[in-house]
Amino acid sequence: MKTAQLILINLLLFNCVYAQTGINGTLKDAKENTPIEYGSIGLFSPADSSLINGGVTEPDGTFELKGIKPGDYYLSIQFMGYKKLILSPVNISRGKLLNLGTLFISPDEQLLEMVEVSGSRFTTMHKVDRQVFESSDFLSGKGGNGIDLIRNLPSVTINAEGELSVRGTTGFVVMLNGKPIQSDPSIILSQLPANAIKNIEVVTAPSAKYDPEGKAGIINITTEKGATDGTYIQVNTRIGLPSVQDYDNKEKPQRYGADFTINHKKDVWDLSFGASYLRNDVNGRREGEVYTIIDDKTTFFPSDGERGFDEEAYSGRFTLGFVPNEKNNFSLGFYGGIRSKDRTADILYYDNHAVVNEERVYTMQYYNENLRIRTSDFALGSFDYVHTFENKASLSTSFLYEYTMLGGPTTNRNLGYPNTSLIYQDEYNTNDNPLNGIRWQTDYKAKPQNWGTLEVGYQFRSLNHLGDFVYERKSSEGEFELVPEFSSNVDLKRLIHSAYGQVNGSQGKWNYTAGLRLEYMDRSLHLQDKGNTVDSTYTYDFFKPYPSANIQYSANEDLNFKAAYSRRVERTTTFKMNPFPEREHSETLEQGDPTLLPEFIDMVEAGMVKDFGENSFYTTAYYRNVKNLVNRVNTIYNDTILNRIYSNVGTGRSLGLELGLELNPTTKWKVFAGGNLYRYQINGQFDERPIDTSAWVYSVNANTSYAFTSSFSLQWSLNYLSKKITAQGEDSRFISPNLVAKKSFFGDRFSASLQWLNMDMGLLPTNEQRITTWREGEFYTATNYVLEVDMFMLNLSYTINPGRNKSRFVKSEFGDKEF
Repeated sequence: MKTAQLILINLLLFNCVYAQTGINGTLKDAKENTPIEYGSIGLFSPADSSLINGGVTEPDGTFELKGIKPGDYYLSIQFMGYKKLILSPVNISRGKLLNLGTLFISPDEQLLEMVEVSGSRFTTMHKVDRQVFESSDFLSGKGGNGIDLIRNLPSVTINAEGELSVRGTTGFVVMLNGKPIQSDPSIILSQLPANAIKNIEVVTAPSAKYDPEGKAGIINITTEKGATDGTYIQVNTRIGLPSVQDYDNKEKPQRYGADFTINHKKDVWDLSFGASYLRNDVNGRREGEVYTIIDDKTTFFPSDGERGFDEEAYSGRFTLGFVPNEKNNFSLGFYGGIRSKDRTADILYYDNHAVVNEERVYTMQYYNENLRIRTSDFALGSFDYVHTFENKASLSTSFLYEYTMLGGPTTNRNLGYPNTSLIYQDEYNTNDNPLNGIRWQTDYKAKPQNWGTLEVGYQFRSLNHLGDFVYERKSSEGEFELVPEFSSNVDLKRLIHSAYGQVNGSQGKWNYTAGLRLEYMDRSLHLQDKGNTVDSTYTYDFFKPYPSANIQYSANEDLNFKAAYSRRVERTTTFKMNPFPEREHSETLEQGDPTLLPEFIDMVEAGMVKDFGENSFYTTAYYRNVKNLVNRVNTIYNDTILNRIYSNVGTGRSLGLELGLELNPTTKWKVFAGGNLYRYQINGQFDERPIDTSAWVYSVNANTSYAFTSSFSLQWSLNYLSKKITAQGEDSRFISPNLVAKKSFFGDRFSASLQWLNMDMGLLPTNEQRITTWREGEFYTATNYVLEVDMFMLNLSYTINPGRNKSRFVKSEFGDKEF
């Protein structure tokens, strides 16, 4: 017995000493003396050159490899555009962590020229918990906004309504430089210039360190970081050529814009300032086919008419960084913007009629004049501080405050036709939605240990969202009168307390993260109608654990396997909880459900990444289960009006496979293609009727580039989304091809690109989608949205000191989701 105990003790001591054995150091640019992130570190056996251990450098250039047997090795350090560095021999002793100090690698000018010509740098970089995409490889988004870039990622799709989805769901969170937001991505992404974006990170199974919101995970936008002393200035302009087709819209669209970024870094100070203006109108049409069945009467109201968008956005960004020494880092940021998006839907109902026993009882036509204006003005500020201790532990804190004003009027007038001076109905509804949000968090990262690094943190979030909804109808006397049952005051309060702990580490060829987040949420919704007949408060709270785990195995430097699990939540918004109807247009009212429950999501995925030379392939299988699935469903309000309601309809399940391929057939030709195929199933009920529907859905995002010279290239891209089911129907396919020609001058300081967006030429069903819903024996609606095609844009960009980098900016935390 004593012998067994001694053996066990010796084994434990050996494993402890063995786990302590390894190397660490810091990687920097030899020319600029700046840290290099994502540098590849590989430890090899000199006998057969087999990979023993490896990893990548952190944002501060540091790296650490542990769990290595004592012996002699050689170390290979690589980073694209730099000369490879080999250290030999590297002698590792038992129980000691060898500190290599600061290692410098030098730029390879010849290799950089080759990269410029061939574009052989990978578009995608794979890490243990995310995929990192280079924005510069998606030329069709340049000159536009963040949405124009993100739509090109393999797991992301966009529909005719401009909604972004990740792996088939719109529920994802957007972060800017690691700062989480609570809101709909559309507001900030539509105001963030694409030229200010460096990388886009897709985190489909986030760790416990991140807020669990977002059923599809997180998209992290990283703007360019100030890296070296000096001044960087970039100015961009965007000019739209006249439309090829006008779609019989009343006004011609206007498309133009400009943005600039200034970054000045000197010693301990880093100052950035940026501003943008974008006018982005899109013409289009709407073709509708609708009927309702009430008792023995069937009412048909087919329609056709204009449906265009006028969008205008201003924004300004400011960041001040102060780094007095290596131990302290301060950052102050402000971001503000003004945005208005007007939707014109002037529709002719050309054959409105009712049928009883197969006989028409009436026939009429009328003209619906509809204008919906949505504004989203916001201002936010943040303060961040990070302190690093002598033992490499760190303590950070972050505070963010946001004020957002959302809202806008909708006018709806049903007129005679062709005599539009005859007014059948004149209605007006508007809302003002001021929102105040606060987020404060603190995080502690402990000193690295033999078993890994422990991270713990606490976060507090507060949201107060008011809503003043007014619905008026013009009387026979010509005065607008309040409609009390459609007018209300809404007050949503939400408080969230959460704490997390997680361990990150590596052992040999393994990298791992495991953690748990605990969250308490308290939600209160107070509703009061203008007629003082309703005064109700709905409360909901929960205490939930959110476990997560990520693991990656590096078989060798060219082959990696990974797996992950994450539990998520998709919170409800004021818009989806307000039960008082809002008039969208002639045939539709829209309302929410005050008892709406959050969606809870379990996500599992497993995949591999294989590099072969200058080519790469990756695949990820995933399963997502969504409880309390929220869908927009329809009921009949009256014979010519449908009522759209947001409701929990049951459970949604997705089982899918995501694929990505990067090829460099020649030094001048590059191909990047990504696809997503999944089986989507909805099980549940609505209005005491069962829902059981499923279908295969797939999407393809691809582009191919050819560099004719070092300064002139062409890129063709394609976004395709197949048919997709909903709780009551389906959405048809959506396709958008684009072609971009880019020419650089004066050593890349000046560039011009000509974009041909939504290529069609009358040959393709580009930029249009048919949305169909139905309920047997009650209603059927099919709406075809036809948006503008063959749009030509000219983008011009001039950069002073192109070798310098831009800076990062703060992003909205709360307001987007309510837009």
